[in-house]
Amino acid sequence: MCGIVGIVSQRPVNQQIYDSLLLLQHRGQDSTGIATADGDQFHMVKARGQVREAYRTRDMRGLIGNVGLGHVRYATSGSAGREEEAQPFYVNAPYGIILVHNGNLTNTRDLTTGLYNVDRRHLNTHSDTELLLNVLANELQSGISGPSLTADQVFEAVSRLHERVEGSYAAIALIAGHGLLAFRDPNGIRPLVLGRRDGEKGEDEWIVASESLVLESGGYEIVRDVEPGEAVLISPDGWMYSRQCAENPRLVPCSFEYIYLARPDSVMNGISVYDARLRLGDVLAEQVATEVPAGDIDVVMPIPDSARPSAMQVAQKLGIEYREGFFKNRYVGRTFIMPGQAVRKKSVRQKLNAMSTEFRGKNVLIVDDSIVRGTTSREIVEMARSAGASSVTFASAAPPVLYPHVYGINMPTRRELIAHGRTNDEVAQAMAADRLVYQTVEGMNRAILSGQSAMTKLEESCFTGEYIAGHVDEEYLAWVEANQES
Repeated sequence: MCGIVGIVSQRPVNQQIYDSLLLLQHRGQDSTGIATADGDQFHMVKARGQVREAYRTRDMRGLIGNVGLGHVRYATSGSAGREEEAQPFYVNAPYGIILVHNGNLTNTRDLTTGLYNVDRRHLNTHSDTELLLNVLANELQSGISGPSLTADQVFEAVSRLHERVEGSYAAIALIAGHGLLAFRDPNGIRPLVLGRRDGEKGEDEWIVASESLVLESGGYEIVRDVEPGEAVLISPDGWMYSRQCAENPRLVPCSFEYIYLARPDSVMNGISVYDARLRLGDVLAEQVATEVPAGDIDVVMPIPDSARPSAMQVAQKLGIEYREGFFKNRYVGRTFIMPGQAVRKKSVRQKLNAMSTEFRGKNVLIVDDSIVRGTTSREIVEMARSAGASSVTFASAAPPVLYPHVYGINMPTRRELIAHGRTNDEVAQAMAADRLVYQTVEGMNRAILSGQSAMTKLEESCFTGEYIAGHVDEEYLAWVEANQES
């Protein structure tokens, strides 16, 4: 999971990109980078850590130009600790290209072999973003004819890229002297939104970003989502061109965007994230009612912040008092996207505090957005008991996470997943909870997809084991796990 943004403006874009990355910080805390283009000259700064820590005044002064892009990273491929793995990535031919990417490629072994043996391209990291950039550069180079680069040549290069690359990817690139290119994988797994506003002299200014809240904050009108398989090319003077570059595109977005990853004030693929989380609570309440005897719950409490909408709806639907018992230290990052198990466990108590007056002597229903490794959940149950809860029922607005997620979320090994190979009762016992209630896969789909017809399916491989992109089989999963554990 990463956050990306690209802007074509009539004014300097350095501050606009910085502000956008602050809004996308929840999507990645490992590293960040900004690149701008001033004519055919690139300027780039990237560093480990969060946005506010990474850039100095001298950095921002050096990021000149009216076209640029930015990135916040949460590592799923490559190393979180190596600064050279931070995005953006750059190649000097053709023209010079800088690229950022949100997602995860699943055929990296074949791509690496092909780039080295056939395309004669050198890779300096283990990042799949560098792979994606070199595939794009190679296909662009091979398709250039004539003295200038045309939109048709760019779109043909993206079409050939779609034929070679498997997995999930939403990408933004700067092509020196030619503007900004954005494209999305043929399944639309990772999000990308297009926006426009009037410039100071009436010219079109454009933005593409992972989430719509970035557009709204910057005063942009949301034009639409970039379609699965589509490429959008925006010239430095604001002319926008687009084309469908995939043969059989379909919209199958990641379910975890709606459950946890995205901010609630974003709209993705026409669905309000906040409304989806409210509906997840409605459907979860039905499940709680069937599994927990009436009167066995005194109070419903959320784990802030992403579970709050679902918990409010659970309480309302069940007619049970809703209370805030956990309070969050907002200066600690999201525990789900921290790189190590020990770091996650330590950060839970730094991040959350349980107010004993809300727990003492009560049968508590705790609602969280999901349960992945169980590290956070175990700590939360222990905190509730230490605060005096008589019993703790734990409910998840997401179904059990049973399989690795290979499309851009760091759930790579089955042994890390608390629900893998366990019954619900065994998971509850491992978490030290009195009861555990999971959302069903059917209920999740019903909640998220409700009220619209454009989408009929979600990417839900971590719940069902059905992988929709790439040749993901047992051999591939074993290879991913071996590389993660080495």
